[in-house]
Amino acid sequence: MNILIYLVAAAVIGWIATEIMHDRGGLLINIVVAVIGAFLAGYFLSPLFHIGTINDAITIPTMLVTLLGAIILLAIVRLIRRRR
Repeated sequence: MNILIYLVAAAVIGWIATEIMHDRGGLLINIVVAVIGAFLAGYFLSPLFHIGTINDAITIPTMLVTLLGAIILLAIVRLIRRRR
């Protein structure tokens, strides 16, 4: 049951991130973006803000940190696409 809640939260965060960055993706892409964004946020942003990610607990602050990580991930992907 916890994995289902985690995937739903990741899908919502990924969808919000793709909407903010005006990037289109399907449900699977949204989940992947949020999960990778959570790992990026956990590595770089959590020590700065002293807040965990959705990997730790699903709360509003952790979802915001994960959203920020997903947005950063999408910005990096966009920069890589432009160079090609």
